[in-house]
Amino acid sequence: MGTTVFIERPSSVQWAAKLWFIVAVGGQLMLAVYVAWFYGSTALHGRTDAWSRVLTRGYVAGDPAGNFAVIGHLAGAVILITCGAILLVPQVRDRVPALHRWAGRIYLLSAYAGSLTGLYLTWIRGTRGDLSQFIGGSLNAVLIIVCATLALRSAIARRFAAHRRWVLRLYLMVSASWFYRVALFLWLLVHHGPAGFDPETFRGPTLTVLSFANSVVPLAVLELYLRAQSAGAPFRLSMAAILLVLTVAMGAGIFAATVEMWLPIIRTGHPNF
Repeated sequence: MGTTVFIERPSSVQWAAKLWFIVAVGGQLMLAVYVAWFYGSTALHGRTDAWSRVLTRGYVAGDPAGNFAVIGHLAGAVILITCGAILLVPQVRDRVPALHRWAGRIYLLSAYAGSLTGLYLTWIRGTRGDLSQFIGGSLNAVLIIVCATLALRSAIARRFAAHRRWVLRLYLMVSASWFYRVALFLWLLVHHGPAGFDPETFRGPTLTVLSFANSVVPLAVLELYLRAQSAGAPFRLSMAAILLVLTVAMGAGIFAATVEMWLPIIRTGHPNF
């Protein structure tokens, strides 16, 4: 008698998650190109003063600690985006495990460094915004540290299912500042300009909500997605629909951020607003 091999086809929610990931990685790579090109090229040409056109406090003469934190934070963003894309591709993990492990180590170190420099830039060096936004950003930094630590512990203990879940949570928490930008530009696109905040002081209820939502909402969606893996067909279809809606919204925000900010800054050093 022959043996019949049944190959399980990816579910609708898995296809929706793959589409979301492809769009997200594309948008994050656009941010990485912008950061590497604008900040790298201006630094090479001795024009670090241009950083302050985009950042509240970019390169500041006489502030070596603050400048080091800014450079580390920016470089860390490029590293995290690159390594994050490598880590979450299962073919890399299965076929090139050494690359997966090294990307993971670099990712964890960069996550710790990014969260600590972010806290320094927020509370010590200072930036635009109000207390509520600082608390929201600090919550994200703490969540990054927690997720990174638990991802590391589960890997050391060889609990790979738990490790995968914590890496997914870490990926979303590291991406929170990117989610913030994408959501903000989607909001600007829908409202044809600033609504619910002052663009000069960068304060207002819209920005307060985004400062917390960029961490809370992705985590909530991920937990629903993880539950959908073992749920019935109705729940999986509902989760797939949610992911598709979020992917379309995210794509619109990526387009708006690219056209209005990232590409204009790459070309001229100024955003389009």
